[in-house]
Amino acid sequence: MSKRALGSVFALTLAALAGAPAVARADQPVVRAPAGAVRGVEADGLRVFKGVPYAAAPVGALRWKPPAEASSWTGVRDALDYGPACWQPKPRAGSIYASPLKAFSEDCLSLNVWTPDRAERAPVLVWIHGGSLIGGSSSEGLYDGAALARRGVLVVSINYRLGVLGYLAHPELSAESPDHVSGNYGLLDQIAALKWVRRNIAAFGGDPANVTIAGESAGGLSVMYLMASPRARGLFHKAIAQSAYMISTPALRERKFGLVPAETVGATTAAKLGAKNLADLRAMDAEAITTSALMAGFQTFGAVDGKVLPKQLVETFDAGEQARVPILAGFNSGEIRSLRILAPPPPADAATYEKEIRARYGDLADDFLKLYPSDNVPESVLLAPRDALYGWTAERLVAKQTAVGAPGYLYYFDHGYPAADAADLHGFHASELPYVFGTAANTPPAWPKIPDAPGEARLSAAMIGYWTAFARSGVPAADDAPAWRPYGADRAYMAFVDAPRPGERLRPGMYALNEAVVCRRRAQGDIPWFVNVGVISPPLPPGVPQCR
Repeated sequence: MSKRALGSVFALTLAALAGAPAVARADQPVVRAPAGAVRGVEADGLRVFKGVPYAAAPVGALRWKPPAEASSWTGVRDALDYGPACWQPKPRAGSIYASPLKAFSEDCLSLNVWTPDRAERAPVLVWIHGGSLIGGSSSEGLYDGAALARRGVLVVSINYRLGVLGYLAHPELSAESPDHVSGNYGLLDQIAALKWVRRNIAAFGGDPANVTIAGESAGGLSVMYLMASPRARGLFHKAIAQSAYMISTPALRERKFGLVPAETVGATTAAKLGAKNLADLRAMDAEAITTSALMAGFQTFGAVDGKVLPKQLVETFDAGEQARVPILAGFNSGEIRSLRILAPPPPADAATYEKEIRARYGDLADDFLKLYPSDNVPESVLLAPRDALYGWTAERLVAKQTAVGAPGYLYYFDHGYPAADAADLHGFHASELPYVFGTAANTPPAWPKIPDAPGEARLSAAMIGYWTAFARSGVPAADDAPAWRPYGADRAYMAFVDAPRPGERLRPGMYALNEAVVCRRRAQGDIPWFVNVGVISPPLPPGVPQCR
């Protein structure tokens, strides 16, 4: 064997031992981005890159710090598999939302990219998963970006810190911060991911000047936080909020709207965990502190700190200080059917129900009972919190964006199918996701199975068309589907039932009632607006001049 041949064999052997492909493969494309070179997978006209780090591992001294820039690497990094999910509690047994996740780690700040082959300045959609800010992962099968990428949109999905590791505020953390604030680390992770997109996505064929942020449930809440945060300004150009909830948020150091200050919550949690100081907290095992903090009553929210989140979301949107970008927002007909913990127990009879509503809603009781009547109490106790959380938020988003001159598009997902309807889950929370992503075959094990039927495929194709067109141009449109008009003065919306169906004035009176309720609670100053709805609502203050 010649020296040249022997050298080639030696090189190939070294490559194999190093775990790298011995020969460059056509189905493993390499992208050389500013962050470093990554090797992905090419199949069916797409290129996919998984588990790409967008920030340094938030471990050790970096636990409860704003995300630091990831270290660059030499050579080509494999991006063939999803990165580990961020630490989170085990899902409730039997939950329809429980997805099998392979691995968990505190070193979890990674993202995934689906890009059309030969993409050039493609619109970018950045997906933020849901899970109450305590669970979920970008690796869930529901969020596979392939179907959207086949419509010409580059899809990025991200992990971000969750639970106590992502949202703990504490006096010692604030003291070591240059801004003298703490909490919101998961939100800062999302901002860091958007900065990574701005710097690197052109190398993958994406357009950093055409980025849409999108999310469902806690992902929708995150979209609103990003719209409200000055630190995210200019990093995105459109927004999609699915089943978002514009709840009252704890302030960092003040007790407002009946909520304990975030720093006080953090200090109390630390004491319950037996931590004497910040060093003790940072020394705790990541999995153990995640579970122990939840058991100790830690509730995961952002914190109004005057910096990352300057104000309550309602205040920011009222003042027109949010990002003035086009928005697509909506909610589902059966949100609470799969989240019954958010609904109060129904009273024993209609008379008791009506008596409680009149005692609690005063001069607004007639309006409430018109929308949520006593002739079907079990249904009314599901609809009232649905509208107070999700319906009001969706319409408020499109109304407030319209008011500042940015187009808003409202939707209502009211689609059912046999397995869901049989389980009394018609239009349940998150049930639109398999249709938006085209992932009916990838749902979690206990999810009601979507039939493989032409009607389901047509509805999914229409929704994918609307969502990708919005990401491309800010106007949702789909082939062989009706035009989707902006919200505007006639309060237009699109209903997704068996097919897309345009309409006007969704649930007349719903938005006005909930706007009045929240306005009065804000004026009183010591009542939150969250799930204290209907028969568990504190008595509303009487008419306030600035409220109807």
